[in-house]
Amino acid sequence: MRQTTLSVALEVKPESFDHLSGLLDALRDRRSQNPSGGTGPFADFLTTVPAVHFMSLTAFPGFDYDPLFVIEANFDGAPGPFWAQLETAIGPDLRNFLRCCKCPLDDTSALFTAVTAPDSRAPIAPYLEARTLTPTVYHHGNRGMTRDRILAEEKLFLGTRAELAHSNDGGPSPYRKLRPVEIHARLRAALVPQFGWLDQPAPARIPLAQSLGDYARLAGFVLLVVAALSVPGLILKSQLAWQWYVGLCVALFAVFTGILYKMGKPLPGTATPTRFSFLTFFLRHVLVPAVIAAAVYAAIAAFVAAPVWSWLSHKPFWPAWWDMAIWAGWSAGSIAVTVAGILVWLRWLERRDASQDAPPVDPKMLREMARREDWIPQNHMGSVVLIKPGVLRAILIRVGHHGLHLLLRAQKAARNGYLGSMRTIHFAHWARVNNDSRLMFFSNFDQTWESYLDDFIEKAHAGLTLAWCCGVGFPPTRFLVKDGASHGRQFKEWARHSMAVSRFWYSAYKDLTAEQVERNYRIACGLRKKQLSEKEAAAWINDL
Repeated sequence: MRQTTLSVALEVKPESFDHLSGLLDALRDRRSQNPSGGTGPFADFLTTVPAVHFMSLTAFPGFDYDPLFVIEANFDGAPGPFWAQLETAIGPDLRNFLRCCKCPLDDTSALFTAVTAPDSRAPIAPYLEARTLTPTVYHHGNRGMTRDRILAEEKLFLGTRAELAHSNDGGPSPYRKLRPVEIHARLRAALVPQFGWLDQPAPARIPLAQSLGDYARLAGFVLLVVAALSVPGLILKSQLAWQWYVGLCVALFAVFTGILYKMGKPLPGTATPTRFSFLTFFLRHVLVPAVIAAAVYAAIAAFVAAPVWSWLSHKPFWPAWWDMAIWAGWSAGSIAVTVAGILVWLRWLERRDASQDAPPVDPKMLREMARREDWIPQNHMGSVVLIKPGVLRAILIRVGHHGLHLLLRAQKAARNGYLGSMRTIHFAHWARVNNDSRLMFFSNFDQTWESYLDDFIEKAHAGLTLAWCCGVGFPPTRFLVKDGASHGRQFKEWARHSMAVSRFWYSAYKDLTAEQVERNYRIACGLRKKQLSEKEAAAWINDL
């Protein structure tokens, strides 16, 4: 089943911000102790919203805009059933929250008015669905694992621990002298009666059709980018003889690279130590795919244009296709010049960007955030920042986020739950709000907030800088991915400055880390098999 990540962002009436914060706190404080067999905070969500993994309700104070109320949710399946379940669970609370918000000025205003009218019984779910924001980038740490499967495999793990510890009623464990294969067989025989689903084949975490769709979307995106970057070359080649065309491209490329060599150096005091080299990265990871993409683009573009050229030139299809392929090939050769020109423009902007060395943080809000962190192995953060203005930035944030999103869906490490080399994130996403003038970030992660950002800084700073470098006040960057988040102290202060208190936050499996979910999954996969080889069993028992 596909996992879904989304958010709803609603502007709050400034005079109602404190009241809304109080309502969110009151919802958090109404903790169910034993509803329907569950225990602990918000346990009723386990039964009334059976699809949800994580959910948060946050009120961001406003400085440049009016306050913002954000519902962030990560769940299994389609949005429609989820919103209906959520309305069933906390409908009256949601209606009171919405009454603190401003009436939208778009075509959802009628729905809002109906929902928030005195004594209204109009359904809330349609309004929330209409206001849903799709993330521009998201990452799922345990992709393809439904909430029910995670909880079932957690029970299985606890069952294995109980069986290993108490199988001989306090005496010596009968598993101590067994070989790994024998341990597997005995443990499976003991657990199958309790967990009948072990005899059933495991559902695929990422179905083949979904995988093919991920790869196809990434390939389509790359081809569209190549096509867009080749447009200047298409125009020039149609107007110039090839000698003039080549000469102009070589001259422009030499000028742009000379400027980049001069402008590419970090500004005084902004460089951070790094082994990352654009040249090495290009030669190892970009050159071959770029050549393949350019060749495929030329072939496809020729197929698209050949019928028109065949009609205009009165040539048969294949000679017309060959003419168009040559033209597209010439234009593809100009992509390096176009990219160099864009980098000069970008670097010119980056050298003039203002960063914030010591962003102010409200001490009261900081204490409130710290008071709610580190109670369980998981934590939550929500952040909203302003987006830097300008045409180039508007294009780059859309293209960069879309490309990063598609890469995270198709890259092998990300499909296995790793962001860089990190496996501490359950769900994380970015989304644009307020007519794309602000960027939201939400994450549900393991360990402390400090260690979480340290992991980002050390292991995934390039991707983090790419996703967040468009934020006003972000630490100085070079070419979208260098420096930026590597300015550890400055980045942490900037992130804190942009955060708000997570007044209501729910986790369906609050004691599980993302790594433990994978460990439980591997144990379950082993126990589903009736027999393991010696090698498989030796590796499998390491997770017990």
